[in-house]
Amino acid sequence: MDIYKNKSSWKWLLAFMGFLIVLFTMIYSQYLAKNLQEIQMETVILYEEALISANKSNNTEDTQLALSILKNFSDFPIIMENEQGKLTGYNYEEGEINKDQAFLEKRKAAYLKSGKEPIKGYGYSNRIYPENSKLHRRIALFPMAQILLLTTFVLFGYYVFSTSRKAEQNRVWAGMAKETAHQLGTPISAIIGWIEHLKESTVVNSEQAEIVSELRNDVTRLELIADRFSKIGSKPELEKVNLIEKLNECKTYMQRRAPRKVAFNFPTPDAQPIYAKINSHLFDWVVENLLRNALDAMEGKGSITVDLNQKDKKVSIDITDTGKGISANKFKTVFNPGFTTKKRGWGLGLSLAKRIIDEYHNGKIFVKNSKPNEGTTFTIQLPLA
Repeated sequence: MDIYKNKSSWKWLLAFMGFLIVLFTMIYSQYLAKNLQEIQMETVILYEEALISANKSNNTEDTQLALSILKNFSDFPIIMENEQGKLTGYNYEEGEINKDQAFLEKRKAAYLKSGKEPIKGYGYSNRIYPENSKLHRRIALFPMAQILLLTTFVLFGYYVFSTSRKAEQNRVWAGMAKETAHQLGTPISAIIGWIEHLKESTVVNSEQAEIVSELRNDVTRLELIADRFSKIGSKPELEKVNLIEKLNECKTYMQRRAPRKVAFNFPTPDAQPIYAKINSHLFDWVVENLLRNALDAMEGKGSITVDLNQKDKKVSIDITDTGKGISANKFKTVFNPGFTTKKRGWGLGLSLAKRIIDEYHNGKIFVKNSKPNEGTTFTIQLPLA
């Protein structure tokens, strides 16, 4: 469980660091844009003086100097208004003077609407309306472009690493499960041999016969567990099964091993059949795991209720206990490998259950609702056969 607490903490820390980086970039970009705008305002006066020199000077060298200055100011558009209110636009199109009054009036109105004040002219014009340069606009938009690129990169990286990690986990799960099944095979075969030897070589009385029978039942159970493990990692065969009967089989098995103060409220075996395509061994594993967790949560006293509902070609199996409950922030975490609230256990049961239902049965398993000290409802959704 500590693994997932640390994981969540790291996520928040990385998100906070990313926020600080973006915030710093935005502040610094706006600072640069503001400085650039101040410099731009100062150059407007030079721009006007260059225009005056270019139009009035009879000296060729002065004219060429003025024209070269104007050429360097071609990066940002500018509107000049004379005393009669006539507007002249420069740099809206490269190398051309714009005298379209309707267009310039629209640009002037937008300039004033933004809250900016026009600059007072010094002879060539009465008022000057300088717009932001291309460089200014690029700097102002840079943080948004950076956020977009950074977000795209992070999402793509997360997708790649998440996919590769999931594939690696799948290989580990499959390898571990098959190896477990293989390792169980040898001692199970040996135990079966010893049981047969006991039957033949021992004087059998009723008590011994019962012991040998129970040993054989336990070995059969071990064979079933080994078979379940062997199916992890390979596509199991699904059969059309009556879920009412299957759930009652699970109930019968678990009820024998449950405290007497625990009540099992399941649909009756003669209820209307509900069919789904499942692998019986793996489905039993999932249900038994949920029932076992419910028994642990109730600590020897309470009730387990199972309800089935059909809707939109799906069947929902609600398994509700009256145990300790789960806090809302752990509804998804409980299915992570290694997560457990018990002192003993590996925290793999619900993770395997989710894999079996999601990947092998095209269904879903999730915590429907839970309240501390009141109980929990797990839901299994399966397609109807």
